[in-house]
Amino acid sequence: MAEVRLSGQLVCRDDRDIAVVVEHLGRHIALTRAELGCVSFCVTPTDDPLVWQVEELFRDAVAFRAHQDRVANSEWGRVTAGIERRYFIDGL
Repeated sequence: MAEVRLSGQLVCRDDRDIAVVVEHLGRHIALTRAELGCVSFCVTPTDDPLVWQVEELFRDAVAFRAHQDRVANSEWGRVTAGIERRYFIDGL
């Protein structure tokens, strides 16, 4: 099975979006890194305070889809639903 890599950006609109990301990101990272099949997961601020760089690597498509399902039903998924994602996914 091939690894699945997601790379891209989380793009906030304003200070309110930034505050939501800052408040909830630590728990989101911890929960994701604890998932079976998560090889690596990094969300880091960029030089632009509105933009966060996202790099994810999962063992296979099954692990990646399980992650996506969990996030869709999580607190992170709910509170960041309106924040733009510019992602590219390789390996699906």
